[in-house]
Amino acid sequence: MSTKIGIIMGSASDIPVVEKGTPTLEELGIEFEVAIASAHRTPKDVENYARSARARGIKALVAVAGLSAALPGVVAAATTLPVIGVPVKGGAIDGMDALLSIAQMPPGVPAASVGLNAMKNACLLAARIVAASDDELTTKLEAYAAKEAQKVRDSRKKLENLPAAPAEAY
Repeated sequence: MSTKIGIIMGSASDIPVVEKGTPTLEELGIEFEVAIASAHRTPKDVENYARSARARGIKALVAVAGLSAALPGVVAAATTLPVIGVPVKGGAIDGMDALLSIAQMPPGVPAASVGLNAMKNACLLAARIVAASDDELTTKLEAYAAKEAQKVRDSRKKLENLPAAPAEAY
């Protein structure tokens, strides 16, 4: 598959967050690339990365950032590709500043936001965006959703010591 998702993080300290989502992309067979560039320390690198993404086959971008979380906005300002911000927990108010920064982009600078450290959801959202024009990926996402649903159904077996709802309730 030639479709790619670009993942950019503000610093190497965000690598553990990124690593929580990339196995999902691998499972779906989606190519991705990862970059480190800071909206504050290397803004030209961020801009160059975002501007050149489409030419590299990138279809959606995921920007991972904590504290002021300027990265998703800078990325969104430099491209017309969809941008999904992942706010990272940390700092004095444990990531709420990052969440609010991403959620309150100014008009004309669209960046979606997922929950704190929700890299897996960001990867799945990016995959769904790409799947809008990729039937093969849509099929893979449907199979992935069915597998996740089966995990929930299988977990009902753990209700053996509790009064479980009857099977016909589902």
